[in-house]
Amino acid sequence: MSRRRSWTLRALLALSLAAAPLAHGTVTAQAQEPTASVDAEGAPVLEDLTVTTEQVGFGLSRPTGLDGPDDGTGRLLIAEKAGTVRVYHPDTGLEAQPLLDIRTLVNANGNERGLLGLATAKDFAETQEVYLSYTAQPDGAVTLARHHLDDGTTEVLISQDHPDYTNHNGGEVAFGQTDQYLYWSLGDGGGAGDPNNNSQRIDTLLGKIVRIDVSTTCGPVPYCVPWDNPYLHDPTAEPEIWVSGLRNPWRFSIDPVTHAVWVADVGQGRWEEINRLGAWAGGSNLGWSCKEGLEIFDEDRCLPGVVYHDPVLTYQTSVDGCAVVGGHVYRGERYADIADGVYLATDYCSSTAFALSADGSQNARIGTFPTQVTAFGTTADGEQYLVNDLPGQLHRVGFESASASR
Repeated sequence: MSRRRSWTLRALLALSLAAAPLAHGTVTAQAQEPTASVDAEGAPVLEDLTVTTEQVGFGLSRPTGLDGPDDGTGRLLIAEKAGTVRVYHPDTGLEAQPLLDIRTLVNANGNERGLLGLATAKDFAETQEVYLSYTAQPDGAVTLARHHLDDGTTEVLISQDHPDYTNHNGGEVAFGQTDQYLYWSLGDGGGAGDPNNNSQRIDTLLGKIVRIDVSTTCGPVPYCVPWDNPYLHDPTAEPEIWVSGLRNPWRFSIDPVTHAVWVADVGQGRWEEINRLGAWAGGSNLGWSCKEGLEIFDEDRCLPGVVYHDPVLTYQTSVDGCAVVGGHVYRGERYADIADGVYLATDYCSSTAFALSADGSQNARIGTFPTQVTAFGTTADGEQYLVNDLPGQLHRVGFESASASR
């Protein structure tokens, strides 16, 4: 194992039991009172929708993530690759000075290293704590940390060695809506074909989504392992693991209504995939590097007796893009009549707008997004935004319905 820990976690586990073409322009989303187009069960008809975007900010430096704290301010926090977090407010725009700056802690060398994601907890208004995912100085260890805005200190929670390659770091951070546990994604360690078979191994956090309770501590550990984590009592496993078999889960999100976890996993070169995991899907194996998408990638990596969790959407990398970028299920009010429960995703290269129903059973292509989208995020009230890489822009996301214009 390559985990950096100065303490023995297993002696503390008992404590946790008690505790498509590129889009070159933007489309402004107009306020409307749409006539909903829904199916017999009241779900939106995806083919009736078109995605819209409105640019509301610019001047960002390689933005990588965004999150809307539930503190009554209506603002968004936006992570930038080098290690800064900027603030956007719909009334005043993008603030020039960063809210926090951890550039001295971040190794941003290489295209996929840097500050990769951020999340604020429900008690952010009181705690002023921001959770950050980044690749650390000097060697790029994939790191989960808690930053205290009140005094500017950064506390490392988990550091996972990532020594061989600079790519496939994962980097999304999100809180569960009901359990309030923190979920964090890590890539497989990089290199073609997962050369160390990290994703199918359970003695490393690489190629996994982990799940921890940051509201309390277990002895010297700055968090606890939830009592129902699937590998809690397996002495051969890292107990923080929630699901395995991932290649580079750059973006995932959690539906606040169904509590399903949507994971967009970047493919090796043939298939990009989007997975939907139920709230109780802990222990699922998403297949890499036995499988890529729905196909066998390396039969020698397939574990006997394992039933792999299949994606709800795949598309060909060389035909429809280069890297899937997952979004969120829409649960806001502005477009609730036409788009409640619609999950959005895109591809970094093609900018195609993929839409899926809340249960993952239906999908459609509903337009295009601006070029080079790197991340989606939501405000506290569920409205959606996105950021794009080298353009350095912030866009508000909306929907139009063909039925509304008839």
